[in-house]
Amino acid sequence: MNEGPVHVRRKRYSGKNPRKFQDKYKELNPAQYAADVAKVIASGKTPAGTHRPIMVEEVLTLLRPSPGEIAVECTLGGGGHARALLRRVRPGGRVIGIDADPIELPRTEAALRAEGFGADEFVARHSNFAGLHQVLAAEGIAGADMIMADLGVSSMQLDNPARGFGYREGGPLDLRMNPRRGEPASAWLERMDAAALAEMLRDHADEPNADLVAGFLKDRLPKTTDALDRLIRAELASAMPSLTKPDLKMAVRRALQALRIAVNDEFGALDALLRSLPYCLAPGGRVAILAFHSGEDRRVKKAFKEGLRAGVYSSIADDVTRASLEEVHANRRSSSAKLRWAIARRPDL
Repeated sequence: MNEGPVHVRRKRYSGKNPRKFQDKYKELNPAQYAADVAKVIASGKTPAGTHRPIMVEEVLTLLRPSPGEIAVECTLGGGGHARALLRRVRPGGRVIGIDADPIELPRTEAALRAEGFGADEFVARHSNFAGLHQVLAAEGIAGADMIMADLGVSSMQLDNPARGFGYREGGPLDLRMNPRRGEPASAWLERMDAAALAEMLRDHADEPNADLVAGFLKDRLPKTTDALDRLIRAELASAMPSLTKPDLKMAVRRALQALRIAVNDEFGALDALLRSLPYCLAPGGRVAILAFHSGEDRRVKKAFKEGLRAGVYSSIADDVTRASLEEVHANRRSSSAKLRWAIARRPDL
C-alpha cells in the first residue's frame, strides 16, 4: 500500500523570542503573524530578517524631498528610507536604489513593487556605492536632487547566521556584503600576518588588545563565527583575568566589525563615494549620511569640511544629529547612529 507523505508538525514557537534564527518563523513571516511581530517591535527589538530604518523623519527634514525630484538611496537595504522618499517625490519623481547585496536587493525590490512603486518611479541597481557616478550615468542622470547613504551592515545580514556576520549562532566566518565576490573572512585571516591583523584591529575597531587578539586568531584560524566568539572570550579571559564579561563580548564584536570592514573594503568604498558626491549632486542638491562607526564618521566629517572650503558645498552640518531618546528606546540599534548632511553649492550663489 502506497502511503502518503507523513505530516510533520512545525516546531512550537517557544517563548516570546526563540533563540535560533530559523525558529523565528513568526518574525520571518510578518504578513501572517503581524500581532506577534508588533510585540517584538514594541519591546524595542528588531524582528528577525527585517531592518528598521533609523532617523527617517530627521533624514526627510534634511533632504526636503519634493514631487518630481530625483533621489538616490545608496544603501537600499530593507527599503525603509527609499520608501519614505518615494512617497514624497510622487508624482513625477524617481528613486534610484543601490545595494551591493545580491540576496537582499531583489527581496526589497519585490516588496516595493508589491506596494505599487512602478519602474517609472523606482529603479533598483546591484552595485557598490563606490560606483555611484556610473550608476547615475547609466540612468541618464546628470545630478541627483538628494543622495542618502546608511552605512554599515543591515539587520537582515546581521541576524541571519548563514551570512556569517553575527556570533549569537554558529555560521561561516564570511562577512561579505556580496557573497559572490571576493574571499570570506576566514580566507582573509589565513593570508594576513599577525602584525597587519593587529594594525587592522586598531584602525578599524579601536581594539585595545589588538596584538593579543591578532595572535589568538592567527594561532587558531577560526572558520565559524561561534568558533571566533569562543576563542576570543576564552583566550582573553585567560590572558587578562581582570576583563569582565561585557569586555569580552565587546572584544568579539570589535573583531567581527574590523574583519567585516576589511573584507568589504568599506572605508575604501566610502572614500570613493565621498569623492564623487559633489559631481553626482545637482546644484543645491542635498546629501545625508548615517554612520555607525567612528572611522566612518571621521571620513564623512572631513570630506564635508574639505568640500565646504573648496566651495563645492554651500553649507554642511555643524555637528552630528543623533536619534531621539524615544527612537533609541524603540530601536536599540539606533543608539550609535550619527547623521551628517551637506548641500551642494548653486552656481548663482
